[in-house]
Amino acid sequence: MQTKDCIIGRRSIRKFTSQKVEKETLEGIIGLAAYAPSWKNTQVTRYYAITDQAIKDEIAENCTLGYDGNTRIIKGAPVLMVIAYKQGISGYERSGEPTTNKGDHWEVFDAGIATQTFCLAAHDAGLGTVIMGIIDDEKIAAAAGVEEGQRVAALVALGYPDGEPNAPKRKDVDVLLNWR
Repeated sequence: MQTKDCIIGRRSIRKFTSQKVEKETLEGIIGLAAYAPSWKNTQVTRYYAITDQAIKDEIAENCTLGYDGNTRIIKGAPVLMVIAYKQGISGYERSGEPTTNKGDHWEVFDAGIATQTFCLAAHDAGLGTVIMGIIDDEKIAAAAGVEEGQRVAALVALGYPDGEPNAPKRKDVDVLLNWR
């Protein structure tokens, strides 16, 4: 698949088939996501693959801030990826001082880049994803066993798409691009 086709073809998938995602397939996707750029190549993003239905149900029922859409998606996804990042590294000097006035914002920025790279790699492998952010990250960290010193950035539902949604309308380039 060409890069352009991957970018244009990827959709947020909210309904999945029951087909299992093979461990080797997921490892290949993570291997590609590892190439996402990060602050001084710190590679702070960590991935937790949740396939245990009881843990997915716990997260769906108690960690989505009452948003029923996320609850339904999580319960129906073969894999729920908890995207986390190591704190206090990206955007900081070795002394622990922030390098710029953005402080810890670089951590989430790096996790976002890695998450999109993960989603594009999944699409290239024939899988669908949707990134979810209406979440209680602290409760999710406890339910998923996220290691100390890491923080949850987002959830990504992963599986084989059950249908192909239409592309949503995009803003025109003249709205998005400013020349000075």
